Amino acid sequence: MGGGDKAMLRVGEVTILERVLERLRPQCHGFVINANGDPKRFAAAGLPVIADDVPDFAGPLAGILAGLDWAAANRPDIAWIGSVPGDCPFLPRDLIARLHAARLEAGTPLACAMSGDWRHPVAGIWPVALRDDLRHALIEEGLRKIEIWTARHGIAIAKWPDIPVDPFFNVNTPADAARANELAAQHPEA
Repeated sequence: MGGGDKAMLRVGEVTILERVLERLRPQCHGFVINANGDPKRFAAAGLPVIADDVPDFAGPLAGILAGLDWAAANRPDIAWIGSVPGDCPFLPRDLIARLHAARLEAGTPLACAMSGDWRHPVAGIWPVALRDDLRHALIEEGLRKIEIWTARHGIAIAKWPDIPVDPFFNVNTPADAARANELAAQHPEA
């Protein structure tokens, strides 16, 4: 995308970040943004911005660990965090409830989303109780693959259809950004 934050791209009249927050506010008790670099770029959101504390840009698992650590330090009343990528403008309005339901039904501590034939491991729920294990996997083992770590603990899959709009459509290219705007215009409910 030539640099910049995909979450700050506009889909319709609002940024992807604003769309994500609008969808998740009824589902969550609070929010933090995981981003490395200057946190001031997200000041308009009025949310805490936390950076990875695992060195060398260790990928999405490092961001999940940062969220788990933040929750443990700042919201000890919270046992679970949800995570979503910052480039998905059409997230489901029932994401967290369905992830928890899938987890409970499967008897697993973790759950992630799936649409069509694709898993979306960053769109998931994570127990704060597993943060030390995740830290060990990242730092001591050098593990970077979400699905390898989640398989160790058990992960449920919550499924969504991918038509007429994939709720986990992500914006990775200028063509994707244009397509997201087309989809938002054609399917305002999405």
